[in-house]
Amino acid sequence: MGMDDVTNYKKNMVVKKQQAYSIVKSNDLIQKSRFQLTAQEQKIIIYLVSKIMPGDDELKVYDLSVVEFCKVCEMDYESGANYSHIKQTLKNLRDKSVWVMDEHGDEHLYSWIDKVVVSRRGGNVKIRLSDTMKPYLLQLKKNFTRYSLFYVLAMHSQYSIRMYEILKSYEFKGVCNFDLSELRVKLGAEKYTKHHDFMRRVVDTAMKEINGSTDIEVSYTLEKIGRRYSGIVLKIKTIEDYSKQIKANDSASEKLTKKKLGRPRKKAEPE
Repeated sequence: MGMDDVTNYKKNMVVKKQQAYSIVKSNDLIQKSRFQLTAQEQKIIIYLVSKIMPGDDELKVYDLSVVEFCKVCEMDYESGANYSHIKQTLKNLRDKSVWVMDEHGDEHLYSWIDKVVVSRRGGNVKIRLSDTMKPYLLQLKKNFTRYSLFYVLAMHSQYSIRMYEILKSYEFKGVCNFDLSELRVKLGAEKYTKHHDFMRRVVDTAMKEINGSTDIEVSYTLEKIGRRYSGIVLKIKTIEDYSKQIKANDSASEKLTKKKLGRPRKKAEPE
């Protein structure tokens, strides 16, 4: 097999992985929402979304093995305490919500999930996303964003995951800009009130993870009003050179080595 054949093979593998672990969300849910979720909680939601099939018209109950669930959530699935950890993690997520603004400027409060069953006897976890999420996840024909679960699971910072999702929704424009105060809210990083802390611990951390192991490259410039930094302009570049995308894919693969996931399109149960 020649070098061109190897490159084409890797290119096809990248495409197949992106398709198999595909996340599709309404841009309203991405761009007009406010929430506070840890990296682990975001990964659970995103993993459940990856199981939605294009033809689905209802949100289904997904039956995951405890081992599979722990790998996705980066838990120690060999620990005797994993059931307690799972239950607490899902309770925390069940008790959290998301604000989404509609076209009229009204804000709606939704739950993320509405059904959880943890079975020690069966060694499985059953979860369903809330029905209120249906308009933002099912039968989307326009104004939606598609990205790969594969890259998100490789991230460690909750801000990196959220930033990546937002930037992917603006990828077709190649640029987006925010007031810094607005971006803090969107990322759920209001606690970083000092500019230096916000840039170092949130923005720069997110840039490093996104540029290191995803399918886009991002740079930014800051805007000032007087002596105060007020805004940020983010430039988004799609990695069209497949040699770079393969490298990003390999980087993400390396981070995921210890959590080999089963097929994401696991059969769902009706409610």
